[in-house]
Amino acid sequence: MTPSTRSARFLIVGPQGSGKGTQGVLVARAFGVPQVSTGDIFRANISGGTELGKRVQSIIEAGDLVPDELTSELVRDRLSQADAAEGFLLDGYPRNQGQVADLDAFLTGRGEGLDAVIELDVPRDESIARISQRAIEQGRTDDTEEVIANRLAIYERETAPILDVYRQRGIVDRIDGVGTLDEVTDRIFAALAVRGLVATHPGDAVASA
Repeated sequence: MTPSTRSARFLIVGPQGSGKGTQGVLVARAFGVPQVSTGDIFRANISGGTELGKRVQSIIEAGDLVPDELTSELVRDRLSQADAAEGFLLDGYPRNQGQVADLDAFLTGRGEGLDAVIELDVPRDESIARISQRAIEQGRTDDTEEVIANRLAIYERETAPILDVYRQRGIVDRIDGVGTLDEVTDRIFAALAVRGLVATHPGDAVASA
């Protein structure tokens, strides 16, 4: 990494419908680091038939939630891979205070820390409207307004509070998530640039948009 970028270890947080999955991909590509999503990690380990994957699969098939301990173990394994040595963008982890503690312990043990937490701020009504529209476009009948509202409630109850921890550390950039894809991406890059975190491959984000 060049001195102007220091390191690039990010967490992107936002409710369903905030666009964090899309923005996470663009930011990760622009900084030349992997996007690390818990969903992708679960699927990769299950399809790869790893020992961790077998444990996850049995839990999911039983209809249970993957425990924090196992989720953290899978994330640590992923962040220990070579492509994440100089940076990463976490999406979907940590989701609660316990996972924050697990991530802190892991990064501290490597002499590292998060450089920025990107919070995509989208009003609840906007999130519901976006998810509902996406459900219609994808022909999903299970995404009812009641189901969507419940998911948002879980986010507000369990995940949103972790932002207070990171705010106390002064690393949260609250980004207005309402606007075009390019407008939101530009806001993220501008906020990160203030921290001295400058994209090494900005053209990759533009080409991917």
